[in-house]
Amino acid sequence: MDLEAFARELIACRRCPRLVAYREEVGRTKRRVYRDWDYWAKPVPGFGDPGARLVLFGLAPGAHGSNRTGRPFTGDASGAFLYPLLYEAGLASKPESRPGDDLRLFGVYLTAAVRCAPPENRPTREELRACSGWTEAELGLLPEARVYLALGRVALEALLDHFGMKKSAHPFFHGAHYLLPDGRHLLASYHVSRQNTQTGRLTREMFLEILLKAKGLAGL
Repeated sequence: MDLEAFARELIACRRCPRLVAYREEVGRTKRRVYRDWDYWAKPVPGFGDPGARLVLFGLAPGAHGSNRTGRPFTGDASGAFLYPLLYEAGLASKPESRPGDDLRLFGVYLTAAVRCAPPENRPTREELRACSGWTEAELGLLPEARVYLALGRVALEALLDHFGMKKSAHPFFHGAHYLLPDGRHLLASYHVSRQNTQTGRLTREMFLEILLKAKGLAGL
């Protein structure tokens, strides 16, 4: 299987009834500003370089962001914060992301712990567990990955579960850096959500610093 085949399988997933109902309801009702959009309203596959050495691992699609556009971190405030910094770090071909554009990521792949938009951005433990099989499959298709940058506590804990590492021994904090059993690297940052970036909890300088650290560790 390659990433394209993985994406075809993923977008047909209906394992979590609550998430299926929510993502599709959002796609029907829409926001007024997006009333002319045909929402994606399906599981959102990852996006980026198949030969990625750096994987950015988020929480879940935003209801009116990725759930609308079908691309991670695209169409909402999280993407408006993230993509300009990927570009500044030399990891993206342009500072913005739009569906159907020619954006390229260089050595980077974007995905998340849950592939469907959850109500209030809060997936349940059962939903995280259900999506962990997709995480295993997707990360397995990125054999060149050397660094994983988790965006937020839930994302970090999902990766710790994936790698079989104890959460109690690897707490979340911005700037956390843990070695994986095979010598690869696991880093953590505050999520690039509006609630973090607009309150100053996560600044451009803070995120660029950890992004450049991840880039260096990945040898990009």
